[in-house]
Amino acid sequence: MLLFGKNPRKYFTSAFIQVGRFVSESEVVSTDVIEGNLFEQVEKTIEILRLKYLENRFYYEGIYRKEDLIYPEEALREAIINAVIHRDYIGSHTQLRVYDDKLWLWNSGKLPEGISFKELKKPHSSCLRNKYLADVFFKAGFIEAWGRGTLKIVDKCKEKNLPEPEFSEMTGGFLVSFFKAKEEAKTTLKLPENYPETTRKIVEKIEERFGESKEKIRRKYGENAEKIILAISGDQFIRTRKIADKTKLSQSTVEKIIAKLKKDGILKRVGPDKGGYWRICGQD
Repeated sequence: MLLFGKNPRKYFTSAFIQVGRFVSESEVVSTDVIEGNLFEQVEKTIEILRLKYLENRFYYEGIYRKEDLIYPEEALREAIINAVIHRDYIGSHTQLRVYDDKLWLWNSGKLPEGISFKELKKPHSSCLRNKYLADVFFKAGFIEAWGRGTLKIVDKCKEKNLPEPEFSEMTGGFLVSFFKAKEEAKTTLKLPENYPETTRKIVEKIEERFGESKEKIRRKYGENAEKIILAISGDQFIRTRKIADKTKLSQSTVEKIIAKLKKDGILKRVGPDKGGYWRICGQD
């Protein structure tokens, strides 16, 4: 049922992942619930992190411009797989919290006896809580070998020059914490105080449309949509590739968010792709 069922929560009520964007330990501005079988939960969680919750990091290898998530996707995927494989399904649901400077992933169930948190960062034997779940994920090619998941998480973060992730116990469950690089952790995702007055009016109009503050906009569309609105408000003739450069998002992410904004009437394309311009709700 957990691996292949259409509705695992019918039998395991806590079999889901909750993702949230936190600006403090007590204030959440966006949340999503990820359901489905365990394979679907892994893929859906990675997808929503990519599109809504995490920034993209751009870098160059020689003359080629490349991009990836602010945290290594392979490390995140491995952590999420570990969470769904090794969690206690009698306990609470899996929780993923995204902060300005860190990411927490918590699942119900303590470490098995005989293994310590220090041993997770070096070769160790595999102690399986749910051996059948682990076996199917292994045979499906989602994991390479039992007992290597935490090593891979650490190695992938080191490769990207990020601080080592931490493994710990919290409220009867297992917690893995990812951290941004120090220079990236200083970056805030809040709107700057001195953005153009025209942009301020646009945001106010969107606030009026939903009847709430800009936090409502963040909850509905994610913070990347705010960045795109700001970029367009400064240049109505801007192309999606330039928007991607200015916002440091991938072009495919920009196009998906724009499609949603257009569908909801917040953004409109006037004229053809070449030679046309953008109109934002509230912009004259």
